[in-house]
Amino acid sequence: MIGIDTNVLVRYLVQDDPEQSALASRLIDGLTIERPGFIALLTLAELVWVLRRAYGYRHELVRQTLAAILTTMEFQIEDRALALAALRDYENGGADYADCLIAQGALRAGCEAVYTFDRKATRHTGFRLLE
Repeated sequence: MIGIDTNVLVRYLVQDDPEQSALASRLIDGLTIERPGFIALLTLAELVWVLRRAYGYRHELVRQTLAAILTTMEFQIEDRALALAALRDYENGGADYADCLIAQGALRAGCEAVYTFDRKATRHTGFRLLE
């Protein structure tokens, strides 16, 4: 198993740098179920941020991209069940994917809520505004 950094995933998906994209494609296309690429939850959160902010990807395209990554068996996801639960929350809108990961992780750990100053995040189940 090998680890995959956010910038390698970005180059593979966006194909915006000929040299780095070719290297990323060769690496990722060479993954197998027996020799998968490990993707951390933080990598997924960074990926969404980069695709939305730096590349202007719309919510639906990011959602589709995440769904494809999370269902690709050549990727070993740090916590696939948590990542998929966060994706379901992200599909409903109202929160960033990172917020969905935070909420799902906290709820799984037995927290009653995640307190935040982020009003946008409070639109997501699991968050409460700290006032």
